[in-house]
Amino acid sequence: MTDIQFNKKIEHTNFTKLPNEEQLFLKQKIKLYNFSHQEIRQLVEISIDLSMWQEKALVDIWEDKANKKEILKSIKSTYQKLQNSPTNYKHFNQPKIKAPKIKLISEKKENLGFGLCPVASPKTRCCNLLTLDAVESCGFDCSYCSIQSFYNDGKITFDTSLKEKLENIVLDPNEFYHIGTGQSSDSLMWGNRFGVLDNLVEFAKKHPNVMLEFKTKSDNISYFLEHDDLPKNLLFTWSLNPQIIIDHEEHLTASLDERLNAAKKLHDKGHLVGFHFHPMIYIENWETEYGEVFQKLTEMFDPKKVALLSLGTLTFIKPVLKQIRQRDFKTKILQLPLVGASGKFSYPLETKREMFKFAYDALSAWHNEVYFYMCMEDHSLWKDVFGYEYPTNESFEMDMKLSYMAKIKKLGYNYS
Repeated sequence: MTDIQFNKKIEHTNFTKLPNEEQLFLKQKIKLYNFSHQEIRQLVEISIDLSMWQEKALVDIWEDKANKKEILKSIKSTYQKLQNSPTNYKHFNQPKIKAPKIKLISEKKENLGFGLCPVASPKTRCCNLLTLDAVESCGFDCSYCSIQSFYNDGKITFDTSLKEKLENIVLDPNEFYHIGTGQSSDSLMWGNRFGVLDNLVEFAKKHPNVMLEFKTKSDNISYFLEHDDLPKNLLFTWSLNPQIIIDHEEHLTASLDERLNAAKKLHDKGHLVGFHFHPMIYIENWETEYGEVFQKLTEMFDPKKVALLSLGTLTFIKPVLKQIRQRDFKTKILQLPLVGASGKFSYPLETKREMFKFAYDALSAWHNEVYFYMCMEDHSLWKDVFGYEYPTNESFEMDMKLSYMAKIKKLGYNYS
């Protein structure tokens, strides 16, 4: 194989992302065994993953065999054993992640990002959440986040015409709406920069038939503690994970205790709160790690003031997988069996069923007060985990909204 032929074969792979010594080794083997383009792509991905996971390098697990099929079989066997094992951070040396240079930009945008949740799909059970993109891009650096595949260049964009656009949204006063603001950026990490919270709170006041959700991994709640005239149709939710996952995969975010303490302050002030365990991650001793978080929730919060608890796992689209593998950082987030799931990649259903059932059972004290649901998961999981299922996304949406409306009424608020 000539160098020209070799260069042709490695096109559209991440071969050049490998360390020099790995490139030299793999180039030699590619020429020796005449691996195909598809086989090279697989070997490169395995090599990158092993490096990210801080496991033995490809060169260390390589065994020359009689033919390339036997070589690939041996390598894939070692790789898949790691994928199928619970993620273990015991010997994982996480380099400190530095806060990236971020440029805050305020500009008048042509359109307001307002509509159906961008990941909604008829193939999975979806609540038909409406999303409102008050800010574009995020300053946190969670290794699994899909936002990184949509925004880049370190720019955080605020719309100077947000107030005007919110005023022009037409809603049916006879309908009840659930609108989330945390899909394109963290809802609270920016505080009231460029008046974004002022505008959103005013929107909620204008539309008492809206449950406006702020989803966050921060503890930046000072704005809401300082204001006593807030509408009661605000919902504050936190994405939670055990601290070991926060330390290694949710970079630059608030700690678990900081998130819980922030939620408790707003809970004690009379606001509704909620919690998202999305993604749950299959780590070593996951029952103990997550069980401790669930225990903290039941000890700290009155379920009458908790509107929701959602469950979900790691789910990747191809652009995110590509983005993660192109980054020069250490993470174990892709150390899982990437099973096809409605055009995406995730854990096997058996793993999801086990984790979700454990979570739901651990929070049994909340079953009669808090609305539990799964976010973008296979229909078949609902019956096994919750004991019931919805025939359509619309029936799921309606039941969720009825639960939220009832929660507001129980607290003495009038949503209409």
